[in-house]
Amino acid sequence: MHIDIPKNVADIIKIFNENGYEAYAVGGCVRDSLLNKKPQDWDITTSATPYQIKSLFSKTIDTGIAHGTVTVRMGGESYEVTTYRIDGEYEDCRHPKSVCFTASLAEDLKRRDFTINAMAYSPNEGIIDIFGGIKDLKEGIIRCVGDADERFNEDALRTLRAIRFAGQLNFKIEQKTYLAICNASHRIANISCERIRVELSKLLISDGADRLIDAYDTGLTGVFLPEWDKMMETTQNNPNHIYTVGMHTIKAVLAIKKIYKGNDEKELRILSWSAFLHDVAKPVCRSCDEDGIEHFHGHPQKGAEMAREILRRLKFDNYTVGMVTRLIKYHDYRFTDSKKALRRFVNTAGLDIMPFLFILMEADVSAQSDYHREDKLRLLRSAKESLDEIIAAGETLNMKDLNINGKDLIKMGITEGRQIGAILDTLLDEVIDDPNLNDRDYLLLRAERLAEEQA
Repeated sequence: MHIDIPKNVADIIKIFNENGYEAYAVGGCVRDSLLNKKPQDWDITTSATPYQIKSLFSKTIDTGIAHGTVTVRMGGESYEVTTYRIDGEYEDCRHPKSVCFTASLAEDLKRRDFTINAMAYSPNEGIIDIFGGIKDLKEGIIRCVGDADERFNEDALRTLRAIRFAGQLNFKIEQKTYLAICNASHRIANISCERIRVELSKLLISDGADRLIDAYDTGLTGVFLPEWDKMMETTQNNPNHIYTVGMHTIKAVLAIKKIYKGNDEKELRILSWSAFLHDVAKPVCRSCDEDGIEHFHGHPQKGAEMAREILRRLKFDNYTVGMVTRLIKYHDYRFTDSKKALRRFVNTAGLDIMPFLFILMEADVSAQSDYHREDKLRLLRSAKESLDEIIAAGETLNMKDLNINGKDLIKMGITEGRQIGAILDTLLDEVIDDPNLNDRDYLLLRAERLAEEQA
């Protein structure tokens, strides 16, 4: 089989070969190429030792030289080149205590996680596939290289990676591999939150986010995200719903991918995590009335608090934490046909989150029962149209849109900070109710009167 590899990669392999060393593109780049996907990175494995690698190239970086990895710079790009190696004993369910270099490509490949990631390629030899990776690619199977229990005991993150790959590629997890995940699920406790966050995020933004069910069934989320397990187990006996909280959540996450039309991965990640956690507080807010109908009063506010704790636990950046928690806090707001009410809501929630909030709300509604669904979607569409009209008309939505500011009040002789703030808040409140009042002369006069009343 032939793979089109970048010129820089071919040149690096050629330099190794001309100097008597083996070298191959390896791992995910080979897998993705065979799936007709564009690889994000091109990794290279070689029989040359790290210091031999450094001697062959003028620009290198000692990325992880103790473990055999050197970054080679060529044509303005970086390529990780790693010496064939055999991993020593794993002592923390993630990293080998030691590595030793080997001259055998087969030894290097058999230490890798899954068959589809254990293939190598060179222009001269084609595909090197010792463990049946091509067959598993064709059949859509995630299978461990060698003994699955050993692979997961070596690196517990592989348990979650198996589920993530299954979701991303729409593959099945081979039975022995699946059972080994169940047996090793407790070991995920040894993995850093950052690593778990990366795998979960990749799964959430994929077309196979429903594999979150596998993360629950295998016991993985019971270790690092017990809130998800409670969501999976919480019923919603309510006319607005036909699924458990967990299944409703999965439907909402999948809907995000269909509704979001952008191509910004960070935006998609924020939307997907918002959908994933938007009902996280329902299990703790559930109540049941005398008719047996379940309600979840206060779950948006409580959910924002719980989501903040979860996102902090997973070491998310401040921007993502802020955006996701705000979206969750306001996701259950019910729009009316009132522009005044809409302006007030936007002033409270923030104009910056509105495009995201509309997407989250639509995904939420689409994952509910058909009870009043068309009415909900109509009000949502109407709110989006009304907001566009409000913005186009330049109507006031926040303090910066007000045609008066604190400096104007100081010039009038109002110098006390709290009084300035109170006057501006009152003016903004009035202008939001009636945009026609956002006239500078009127506002100055009104501010004088308010100052006199407060004197």
